[in-house]
This record gives sequence, C-alpha cells and structure tokens, in this order.
Amino acid sequence: MTRPPANAGDREIVPLGPGDAGDVAARLRSNVERALRGKPEVVRQAVEALVAGGHLLLEDVPGVGKTTLAHALALSVDASFRRIQFTSDLLPGDILGASVPEIREGRPSGAFVFQPGPLFAHVVLADEINRASPKTQSALLEAMSEGAVTIDGVRHPLPSPFFVVATQNPLEHHGTNPLPESQLDRFLMRLHIGYPDPDAEAAVLRDDPAASELPKLAPVVDVATVEAMRLAAGEVKLDDSLAHYLLGLVHETRESEQLQVGVSTRGAVALRRAAQARALVDGRDYCIPEDVRDLAIGVLAHRVVVDPRGGAPRGSEEAEWIVRDILERVPVPL
Repeated sequence: MTRPPANAGDREIVPLGPGDAGDVAARLRSNVERALRGKPEVVRQAVEALVAGGHLLLEDVPGVGKTTLAHALALSVDASFRRIQFTSDLLPGDILGASVPEIREGRPSGAFVFQPGPLFAHVVLADEINRASPKTQSALLEAMSEGAVTIDGVRHPLPSPFFVVATQNPLEHHGTNPLPESQLDRFLMRLHIGYPDPDAEAAVLRDDPAASELPKLAPVVDVATVEAMRLAAGEVKLDDSLAHYLLGLVHETRESEQLQVGVSTRGAVALRRAAQARALVDGRDYCIPEDVRDLAIGVLAHRVVVDPRGGAPRGSEEAEWIVRDILERVPVPL
C-alpha cells in the first residue's frame, strides 16, 4: 500500500521503500568514504545513526579521522551545517544564542529579539565536546532530546532533521571533562574509528583524502530524503522474538555484578531504532538478529557504568568488553 506524500514545513517528503532507501544509504556511504578511507563499517554505522534519528559520538585519540568523518557526513547532505569548536571558556549562550536589544533606525527600540546561535542547523559538529565545562555541555540536553531550546522562557524549535555529531578525546587526555551519564544517554551511538590497516594508511599517505577529497564533496541527498528515510526506518518490522532478545541484553546489563548502572529504557529504544535503521540501510523492511547484535556495543556500552569495585577502571574499553561478554551469553533467537 502506497502512503500519500507528507509535508514537513515547506518540504515535501516522498515516501521511500526499503530498496530506494538502501540505494540512498549506499550513495551516502560511498560519498563519505571518499574522505575517510579504510573504515567502511564506521561509515556505515554513522549513516545508520543519521537514519535512525539519533545523535553520534565519536571517541578516539587525535588524528584518526573523527572530524573528517563528521565533516564528510555533513557535506553529503544538502542541509545547513555548523561546526562548534568546544573550549574551556565556551558558554551556553555561545551555542544556543541569546536575546539581544532590537535596533530600529539606528537606535535601540527597547524590545529584545532572539539571535540564534550556531546550534540552529540541520547538522552540527560539536568538535572536542569534552573540552567544554559541564555547564556548557548540559546546554545540549534539551536540544538533543526534544529538537528545541528554551531561552528566557520561550521555546525555539531547531531545524528538522537535527543531527549532532560530537567528537571527543579519551578522558585521560589533558584539559577534558567527562560527559555526564545523562549527556551520554542522548547519543544513539558511540563509535571508535581506530587506526587504519597498513594498506589503507599507505593510501592515505599517497592521496591525503582529508585534504584532497573533503573540499570537493558535494551533497548526494537532501533533508527531505533524510526525513523520508527516518520515517521508513520507523516502519521496519521487529519480530517479537527479536524484541525479547533485545530486552534480554538490556536486562543482563542491569543484573551484571560488573556494572553499577545498566541500560535504561531509553537505551533499549535506541537499540531498536538502530536495528531498524540497519535493516533499512541494507534494503530490508524487517530486522534480523544480526541487526541487534552487531549494533549492541555501539548503542549500549556508553550507557552503562562500570563498577570499580570489580578491579576494572571506568573506561569505555571495559564497558565494551562487558557488553561483548553479555552478547556471548544471551542466546540469539533462531
């Protein structure tokens, strides 16, 4: 059954079937991979985060392509884009905007008007987000949860779709502030890029794609198509057996003696959305167990808190190891 076109603001959203959505996702991935070589799975999951309607956190050491990935993904969508460099002296108003005196005929009118900050864009790159103070980090909470910000008691909607790609260095690096659990929970996925394999790194040395290809990237999809893909992903079927499997993984994190805090209900919903997005990116209108299993670490590991009494430090690697162990223990539905 064909659904009628929907409208979002002044953009017509034409419904997409799984096959068409898969083709669009393939174009996105191919475009991004021109700038980031040798990391097809990372690029794939970044596209899936966009399709799922969530936000993406890239955590890794400097110099492995976090900003390149975020920038390439933003340039691949015909949408407004802003990059915010987070620093220790950045204030919430620098991101959100502020009410400023209105000027009429060269003089203040006595009224105030809202001046939007750089957060008012479809795609926002929050570069080195953990270098900002906790107060500034928390300014993103409402925006990432509700797609709006409240200034002086007035609610201001953000552009739709709204997609935050944040990068951060590992917490042991100087001058960083750890993101609180409530902030981490707003990110659909946390990904690590890692070092490229020798062949890919040799190709980077020859071509330097971040310098040669990134400036030449052109959009391959518009915002209306992104919204159509998000609507289509929400209609991908998740069988009851897969829902029980997903919840089994979540419940195991809550029962684990190695964890102080397990995955919340928001985390369970996030894994479902991510699995639906993966199915759609693969051109399917139904989920399979691999959709849940392959994305569980990226979606769940940053939502748990490791219990230091078990002897392990509270780092991302330990959390991922624990989630990986749970994946090995929970039976996969046939």
